[in-house]
Amino acid sequence: MTDIVRNLELVRERIAEAAVRAGRDPGEITLVAVTKTHPSDIAVAAYQAGVRHLGENRVGEGASKIPAVHATLAGPRPTWHMVGHVQSRKAKRVVEHFDFVHSVDRLKIARRLSRFAKKTERSLPALLECNVSGEGSKYGFDLQDWEHDVGQLESFFAAVEEILTLPALSVQGLMTMAPFVADAEDARPVFASLNALLDALQERFPSQDWRHLSMGMTNDFEIAIEEGATLVRIGRAIFGERGAG
Repeated sequence: MTDIVRNLELVRERIAEAAVRAGRDPGEITLVAVTKTHPSDIAVAAYQAGVRHLGENRVGEGASKIPAVHATLAGPRPTWHMVGHVQSRKAKRVVEHFDFVHSVDRLKIARRLSRFAKKTERSLPALLECNVSGEGSKYGFDLQDWEHDVGQLESFFAAVEEILTLPALSVQGLMTMAPFVADAEDARPVFASLNALLDALQERFPSQDWRHLSMGMTNDFEIAIEEGATLVRIGRAIFGERGAG
C-alpha cells in the first residue's frame, strides 16, 4: 500500500510537470491506473490512495475483478475503463461491467457494443482505436498512412460516419498504442499523428464532441501528454511488474 501511495505521488508529479511543459492544465489529464494481472486487493488499495479511474485489458479478468472490488469499497464506485482488445463474443460482458471502452477498433464491434448498451438503456462512452504506427501487432483502424493516403482516410471517415449514428454509443475521441521503444522521444510522431487525426475528425464531424485522446503508458506518458493526451493508461509505474497472467 505504501509503495502504491508513493508511486502514485510520483506519477502525478510527472503528469503535472509534463502538462506544464506543454502549457496545459494538469487537470485536463485523467490518470487511468491499469490493474491488469494484479489482484482485486491491489485495485482496492489504489482506490483508497485516491485513484478513481481503473483499467483492465482482459474482459474475463475485469468481469471477475470488478464485482470483487465493488464488494469491498464503501464509497462511490470507480470508473472502469476497458483498454484492451474486445472480441465480438465478449461485447456483452464489456457492457455489463465497464463504464468506458477505449478500444473500438472496427465497425463490427461498435455495432455489437451499441446493441448491448441499448438493451441496458445506457449510453456507453467509447474511443476509436487507431493504428497510426503501422505496427503489425497492434489493433485498431489501419491509419498508418492517413496523412498521405486519401483513400485510407476516407475509408475511416465512412466507418466513423456510421459509428456516430449508432444508438447508445457515445464516441468521445481516439486511442492508440505506440510501439515500445528504448527512447520515449521516438514515440512522439505517433502521438502527434493521432492528435492531428483528431483535428481532422473535428473538421469533418464538427457536431461531435471529440474531447479525448487516450495515449501514453508507463514508458512514454509524458511525451503523450506533451502531444495532447487527455487519458493516460499507467500500470507498471504504479503497481510494479505485472503479476502472473
